[in-house]
Amino acid sequence: MQSSPPGPAREQWSSRIGFVLAAAGSAIGLGNIWRFPYVTGQNGGGAFLILYLACVVLLGAPVMVAELAIGRHGRRNPVGSFEAIRPGSFWKIIGYAGVLTGVGILSYYAVMAGYTLGYIFKSLAQDATPFADFAANPLVGLPLFAVFLVLTVLVVYGGIRNGIERWSMILMPLLLALLLVLIARSVTLEGAERGLAFYLKPDFGKVTGHTIVAALGQAFFSLSLGMGAMITYGSYLSKRDNILVSGVSVALADTLIAFLAGLLIFPALFASHLDPTAGPSLVFEVLPRIFGTLPAGRFIGAAFFLLLSIAALTSTISLLEVATAYLVDEHKLSRHRSVWVVALVALLVGIPSALSFGSVPFFSKLPWIGWDFLSLMDWIFGNLMLTLGALGISVFFAWVWKTRNAALEIREGCPGFDRIAWVLDLMLKVVCPIGIVVILVFLFLNLG
Repeated sequence: MQSSPPGPAREQWSSRIGFVLAAAGSAIGLGNIWRFPYVTGQNGGGAFLILYLACVVLLGAPVMVAELAIGRHGRRNPVGSFEAIRPGSFWKIIGYAGVLTGVGILSYYAVMAGYTLGYIFKSLAQDATPFADFAANPLVGLPLFAVFLVLTVLVVYGGIRNGIERWSMILMPLLLALLLVLIARSVTLEGAERGLAFYLKPDFGKVTGHTIVAALGQAFFSLSLGMGAMITYGSYLSKRDNILVSGVSVALADTLIAFLAGLLIFPALFASHLDPTAGPSLVFEVLPRIFGTLPAGRFIGAAFFLLLSIAALTSTISLLEVATAYLVDEHKLSRHRSVWVVALVALLVGIPSALSFGSVPFFSKLPWIGWDFLSLMDWIFGNLMLTLGALGISVFFAWVWKTRNAALEIREGCPGFDRIAWVLDLMLKVVCPIGIVVILVFLFLNLG
């Protein structure tokens, strides 16, 4: 087995809780609070929830552990970590793909995140402008996009302990507190019990092949796997850290926030007699109407979109860190310069996404494709590249590096790992690749 390169001293997380909160923040984002509820609503509620939880265990957690092990062993960014384990091989192309994917997702994710920031003030002002009109105004979308990128830069600029970890220790508890306060209000609304029944009482008669694939995809995408974020965060772990416990803790925290988001949204939807299958418009169109009917609704709405903004920020931090670590490790740029270089690239690449909600017809409906630019970027980077990246990581870990060699890395900090190594081996050799290939097939079958 290739030994870890000695290299210069690398900054590390100061504590396990700091790492877990930062990594959970990377995983927790708009996918948990925006995407999870509407996908759950479209797929029957409780039955989908059960399938989703099973997929997190079978698909998400093993890939999470694999990424952390690769990162801690390599002690570098995704490209450098693959190169450290298999020097001179083509496998580092998975790392390059991860860096590219991180920048690609950041470029359009920060656009949507900017809208959540704008909706804080929109809620307080009780501005009833529809989302389509709000997003179509480039004088609104572009500045919000830029502001959100600058907020992300200011956190990553400070490094691991003084930037990412310090802010994660503040933002993640704040996110949880806001979520719990909003849930307490939602479940006490008249008629909320019907929403709780829809969400928590599974009806397996509604389960179809589409439901299973949707659960696979949601479990995978919500954990931020396949883009090198967990490899990068894993590279800052010390040898004393228990990779298995840390990885499972991150997966559980991510799943908990998604579950709580359902407890917030479905009672409110049913109490207002609205359709739980509303789809992507649920957050920006449906929920503001609900908030408008509640006492102190403007403040509840502002708190909700503050919650969304915090969740989005903890994700954009990790997206920016992946490419920043690559420039620092491989090209010896300073962190301060690297952060601004990556942010500028993301800003330039993201401008068409910010103009794809009607302000520029070309970007709003691309010729020959019929999609808007942001949707195309999401399909390429948020779906295809993430899925291919996770498949490459699973194959590399189990078949190239081999679990028996990787076990030597995981065992440091987790002495009892040898007894359950066969489980991880089975998951990453067989179960995860099959599940990921199913997602890939589904992506192309539903390309229209």
